[in-house]
Amino acid sequence: MNKDKKDSDNGLLLVYTGNGKGKTTAALGMCVRAVGYDWNVCIIQFVKGSWKYGELKGIKRLEPNVELFTVGEGFVGIVDDKKEFAEHQRAAAEGIDFAKDKITSGKYNLVILDELNVAYDLKLIDKDQVLQLVDAKSTEQHLVITGRGAPEFLIEKADLVTEMKEIKHPYQAGILAQKGIDW
Repeated sequence: MNKDKKDSDNGLLLVYTGNGKGKTTAALGMCVRAVGYDWNVCIIQFVKGSWKYGELKGIKRLEPNVELFTVGEGFVGIVDDKKEFAEHQRAAAEGIDFAKDKITSGKYNLVILDELNVAYDLKLIDKDQVLQLVDAKSTEQHLVITGRGAPEFLIEKADLVTEMKEIKHPYQAGILAQKGIDW
């Protein structure tokens, strides 16, 4: 065995980022794979809020192995957002504390912090808060962080970084988001 390689039982930090679609979907695919091994998975969604997504219903079918929590107040500054920025910041800060509790609980093999990069990019949270979560991960636990705009400090710390690149999107042809595909 190559002594320079890490033990395959060590937990990884994985980052899915980029402007293309598929970041959350990749993380959810990993979730399904993990449930196949009877792992416990915690998904915490930052930024996403009041909208009802298909994944919420799908995740229910993976209970009791998977728990999903939404800690954001919805999309910030777009669509139907009528909340003050400070309200979004408060929710994100509470979400950081909540996520840290879940990461350190010892209950989960895999924790997914969905759209955490977006919360950072929107300045709802800061670098220290992101690093608190990364540093809270046990050596056996896997941590997945999604969202466009992954900061360089996170990319440097990660074991795996995948950038989703948009080549073509139906919206460019005037096709709106599709149930079961986009939400």
